[in-house]
Amino acid sequence: MSSPSTATAITASASPAAMQETSNKATTNTTTIASPTTAARYRRPSLLVILSACLVLMGAGGPLLLRVYFVHGGKRLFLSAMLQISGWPLLLPPICVSLYRSRRHGVAKKLLLPPRLAGAAAVLGALYAVSCFVYALGSQALPLSTSSLLLATQLAFTAVFAFLFVGLRFTPFSANAVVLLTIGPAVLGVGPGSGKPAGEASRTYWTGFCEAIAAAALAGLVLPLVEVATARYGRRTGPAARVPPPYATVMQMQAVMGAAGTVVCLLGMAVKSDFQAVASEAATFGLGETNYYLVLVWDAVSWQLLNLGIVGLITCASSLLAGIMIAVLLPLSEVLAVIFLHEKFDGPKGIALVLSLWGFASYLYGEKAQSKMQQTQKMEQQLAIKTDLESAAP
Repeated sequence: MSSPSTATAITASASPAAMQETSNKATTNTTTIASPTTAARYRRPSLLVILSACLVLMGAGGPLLLRVYFVHGGKRLFLSAMLQISGWPLLLPPICVSLYRSRRHGVAKKLLLPPRLAGAAAVLGALYAVSCFVYALGSQALPLSTSSLLLATQLAFTAVFAFLFVGLRFTPFSANAVVLLTIGPAVLGVGPGSGKPAGEASRTYWTGFCEAIAAAALAGLVLPLVEVATARYGRRTGPAARVPPPYATVMQMQAVMGAAGTVVCLLGMAVKSDFQAVASEAATFGLGETNYYLVLVWDAVSWQLLNLGIVGLITCASSLLAGIMIAVLLPLSEVLAVIFLHEKFDGPKGIALVLSLWGFASYLYGEKAQSKMQQTQKMEQQLAIKTDLESAAP
């Protein structure tokens, strides 16, 4: 008579422990199953970001060749602007290969750019073409080292527009980086000689100075808008939204932007009669007619690598990181300008370069510190949850 009740009591008293053990096993199994996926999620963005960053660095020859075009007699502004965005046909073969391979696996539709995102990319490509035209105006009047330093101010504009449109939260380190990267180019404007080439009119120099700043502002506006368009129209919801899209989608995005921008530049070339002037300009080019066309071709290729890397960084990371990588090109452009164009590297440029590199280092340190702090907070939360579960167990 007492045996059934005793058994019942034993079962009741043992059930919480059994349930806790079962829960722990389930948690362990879930962690084991989810761990590879989580690890892959963290590995995949880093690889895409590294690839995009390498493409940006490989495109460092774009600004150099554009300055070579102007130094040796090139004067067509819409043509020089088109060089910065017309390399998009180079993306068509890898895009077709990616879509064909995905078609065999039945996922081609997932890789195609959504129509609304394609439309947004076309509008942003036209706006970027205007930025390239304004940059060409500044590059025509300024040395490459000066225009590169001024272009570094796009980081400040990117940060401001990212704060307005993307909801970027400033940290003390990121704010310090933005301030330093803004003060650096300002040194060029107030320093002795202001980096103005000998024999160039002050009005021409200051006009180019303002045009370079305007180009940086437009570029700083386009980068966050690309991030906004990708997030809003990218057809990625749920857990997939936290994983970077395939690089085929990134290439399609850049190709649409490049095609739209090329149309704008072609219209400008038609209005300014650039097509008729290309042959005569090639004949009088300082490096020879053959080298004239080689400069145009390789300049377009270099800018295409740069643009693809920028769009990849925006899509796989953030617009602020893309702006940071553009600022990374600064010391490389300085070295290339001094070596190949024999430009003068004076005191104001040195100060501006140091401030810019200091700002870049501040940003990287801040990002590392913030990432470490977030990981520590996450571990503390997990430890607190584990402690609560253990204390709740009988």
